[in-house]
Amino acid sequence: MRIQFRNWTAAVASIAALTAPIMVSATEITGAGATFPAPIYSKWAEAYKAATGVQMNYQAVGSGGGVNQIKAKTVDFGASDDPMSGEDLTKNGLLQFPAVIGGVVAVVNLPGIQPGQLKIDGKVLADIFRGKITKWNDPAITAMNAGVTLSDTAITLVYRSDSSGTTAVFTDYLAGVSPEFKKDVGAGKTVTWASGVGGRGNAGVAASVTKVAGSIGYVEYAYAKQNKMIHMGMVNKAGKLVQPDDLTFAASAAKADWKSAPGFGANLNNSGEPNAWPMTSASFILMHKAAEKADRSAESLKFFQWAYKNGQKLAIDLDYVPIPAPVVSQIEATFAEIKDAAGKPVLAK
Repeated sequence: MRIQFRNWTAAVASIAALTAPIMVSATEITGAGATFPAPIYSKWAEAYKAATGVQMNYQAVGSGGGVNQIKAKTVDFGASDDPMSGEDLTKNGLLQFPAVIGGVVAVVNLPGIQPGQLKIDGKVLADIFRGKITKWNDPAITAMNAGVTLSDTAITLVYRSDSSGTTAVFTDYLAGVSPEFKKDVGAGKTVTWASGVGGRGNAGVAASVTKVAGSIGYVEYAYAKQNKMIHMGMVNKAGKLVQPDDLTFAASAAKADWKSAPGFGANLNNSGEPNAWPMTSASFILMHKAAEKADRSAESLKFFQWAYKNGQKLAIDLDYVPIPAPVVSQIEATFAEIKDAAGKPVLAK
């Protein structure tokens, strides 16, 4: 009996030794919100787990959903492409900072047209999305695309059906260049469109445009690139035809006044820089300054510190733009505002 007891004890000890690391090794942080940055967050999460063992789980539920979830404290951080005002940040006790920069593009489903071949300006794009232009061979479109054969196919609008930061960026630009669009449609994370088909998330819009002949929608450029969609070139504020990529997005952010905007919420749309892509935005992170789970808040901040330092190439590979180094220094200085129950910064220097 003693031998059996010793063997049983040894077996239990062996099992405990094997299972203990599994029980304590899985550090996890959670985020939810904008679909705009979801492709790069996925790449960062994969690389970060490989480097540190920490898992970052991100739910791409739209900017509105991300704001609601961080307010409800159901995630460690929220994400939105539509920055909160200083008043709302103060009211909700939130810290806001940009994580990455990207661009919104108009995408179409037109046989025989190559990516970037069609060009358009803000005024014509606004007239399409407010329902004034309804055919692809409308004179306003053909006048800008000499040599391109366009049929009388009806235009089907595809838009975000959820509360969306991508919609906020897109409609902010169109409302800024077209008083008629501002009056008829407005601007914000949700608006009332003249007609069309709704899709959830950037992925939902991309899927619908791919399926519906003659359609036009708007997505973050990474979705267009990954799905080999037909994007439109745009005539920018400086009157120059530009194509979406990390260089034209970076040009939009070149002279942004990050420091003066509450929560670094600089508006990058419709920059006057010669090479700027006209629909450009940062995507923002929201976290509570009074951390209920200090360890998870600290891990979230470490994740973004790692991304700022090590995730630049991954971002550029997907045609996002990293946050400029001087701005990163300003952002990281604000991390000390996130404190534990004792009033100490959760992230040790």
